[in-house]
Amino acid sequence: MRQVREIVRLSLEAGLSTRVVGERVGIGPTTVRDTLKRFGRAGLVWPVPEAISDAELEQLLYGVPGVKQGRRKVAEPDWSVVARELKRKHVTLQVLWDEYIAEHPDGYRYSRFCDLFRNWEGRLPLVMRQYHGGGEKLFVDYAGDTVPVVDRKTGEVRDAHIFVAVMGASSLSFALATWTEQLGDWIAGHNAAYSFFGGATQLLVPDNAKVAVIKACLYDPMVNRSYSDMAQHYGTAILPARPRRPRDKAKVEACVGIIERWLLGRLRNRTFYSLAELNGAIAEWLANLNDERVLRQYGRTRRQLFEEIDAPNLKPLPGEPWVHAEWRRCRVGLDYHVEIERHYYSVPYRFARREVEARICARTVEIFLGGERIAAHMRGSGNGRHTTISAHMPSSHRRYGEWTPAKIRSEASRIGPMLRLLIDRIIEDRPHPEQGYRSCLGIIRLEKRFGAERLEAAALRAIEIQARNYPSVKSILEKGLDRVATPTSPEREPILHTNIRGSDYYH
Repeated sequence: MRQVREIVRLSLEAGLSTRVVGERVGIGPTTVRDTLKRFGRAGLVWPVPEAISDAELEQLLYGVPGVKQGRRKVAEPDWSVVARELKRKHVTLQVLWDEYIAEHPDGYRYSRFCDLFRNWEGRLPLVMRQYHGGGEKLFVDYAGDTVPVVDRKTGEVRDAHIFVAVMGASSLSFALATWTEQLGDWIAGHNAAYSFFGGATQLLVPDNAKVAVIKACLYDPMVNRSYSDMAQHYGTAILPARPRRPRDKAKVEACVGIIERWLLGRLRNRTFYSLAELNGAIAEWLANLNDERVLRQYGRTRRQLFEEIDAPNLKPLPGEPWVHAEWRRCRVGLDYHVEIERHYYSVPYRFARREVEARICARTVEIFLGGERIAAHMRGSGNGRHTTISAHMPSSHRRYGEWTPAKIRSEASRIGPMLRLLIDRIIEDRPHPEQGYRSCLGIIRLEKRFGAERLEAAALRAIEIQARNYPSVKSILEKGLDRVATPTSPEREPILHTNIRGSDYYH
């Protein structure tokens, strides 16, 4: 800012020479004389009215900053429109100059057109110097600050984390509150962001957080498998920022700052009692940020830029959002089951002892071996129980597993009533009914060796001698005792003697 007012005051009011004025102001005498000449040509008199500011006074003497008087005699394009158009696919300065010169045949030549645009561009903020094509990149990150959420019942305060996504070309911003920054919430934030934008970009640009990148590397980072599967579902690719290079994602870094100031600063005095309530407030302020605030460099709102630049170039979304799945390595046990969160799921028995990969979703569990799916189950609760598909069992196990109490009793009834009675007593005598199942199965299978008639007779003999187990019934059949009548003790006369106490003796 030139010190026009001070130069004129010292010269006209104090009557100092141009050399002394220059020494006091810190400029040369020639500059002082030039300022006084311009002051006179502008038709101004001292004292200058207070209503005229220093900036206005300088503009009256020197004209609009950055424009040389008498040099811009031809029409200039609107450089903000040129900058917006350059974000469109296949648009270059040569194309825009051709359109400009077709409308203004006496306009600037191509080299001067480019120089003027570069000079205008140099006054933009540094972050705008990164060029992102329409629909090309979506930058994602979590804000550093959290928002407290109060539980109405317990009064417990829990911090909610803010997921942030911003389009590279238009800067259209999105935010979502989640309870954690773990993989499940990270994927949920992406699903919500794609739904908000109505399409998918060509690239995703996250930082090197563990939910996105398992192993950071300057040249070939290792991306989380679940995150990579989500990107394939939406037809996009993941391009992590370089380690310790925040300028690679400067767009989202700036957006995080805007979200923290624009949203969190305005919500600091509000108390939220649920995550849904917090997200509702965030959505209201986002609408104001995206739809009402005009970006000075482009003369458009973020929403208008998005509709012009990004929206036409976004990929259509698939019919269903991505379902978050977690991958986990595990080993199949000897019982051909794998344990996942205290629940056991079966795989074909031939894969026992093999190391497999489990894909765990909210409702399903899939088991893979060498990239091939070998089993799929509905997800069970962590109650220590088993989910078994009969086709996964060996034939011998399958036959055993098909035996139920009802079927055991039905088979016993088919052979005969004595065997059914024996089976019922065996099951009833055990502390737990299942403890008698194997003994009952063994007895029923004796039919194949000895026949139904002999087994029925052996059951009668076992009931009479109170032998209620498999070894006893097998022994009766092997020794042929089922064909021998049970001996009965002869009836005897009671013994009467003076030394024998009668029933009256006991009271």
